[in-house]
Amino acid sequence: MKADWPAEIHRELAAAAVRLVGYVPDVGHKRLIELCQADASMRAVVLTTEEEGVGLAAGAWLGGEKSVLLMQSSGVGNVINVLGTIKECRFPLVSIITMRGEQGEFNPWQVPMGQATRDVLQAMGTVVHAARDAADIAPTLNAALRLAYNSYASVAVLIPQRVIGIKSFQDQASR
Repeated sequence: MKADWPAEIHRELAAAAVRLVGYVPDVGHKRLIELCQADASMRAVVLTTEEEGVGLAAGAWLGGEKSVLLMQSSGVGNVINVLGTIKECRFPLVSIITMRGEQGEFNPWQVPMGQATRDVLQAMGTVVHAARDAADIAPTLNAALRLAYNSYASVAVLIPQRVIGIKSFQDQASR
């Protein structure tokens, strides 16, 4: 039986009392976004760019609420400069990142950032946890949420491309 990892992530977010979910629309996060939008205890906020999510997380924390940022690995390049505020201001940021540029990637533009995501995040002081498979996502996220909110750190959970599905050019052309 295939794990319903978006529902498992949603359960972990609800259990951790996450109230605000910032996201840039992403097919890999589609079901999770829908679950968060349908949850009356959460507010899903669409962003125009990923770095807005860091500001959203800072504001949520200052307002006494927990948040997470959903993005694709290509969006990591957009948050690099603003990640410095987390270290200096000591507020938590949990990022859940769907990976691209890995196994069987059809889009060459996704490969460079997909391959550099872990190193770039770590260089900016983010603790990176990578789930091995769908069954590993919920416990990995649970650990990341606890670490971030107990130590005021930036923590990212990487969801591998083999879990979200390998896209093809034909998949994109049929949309």
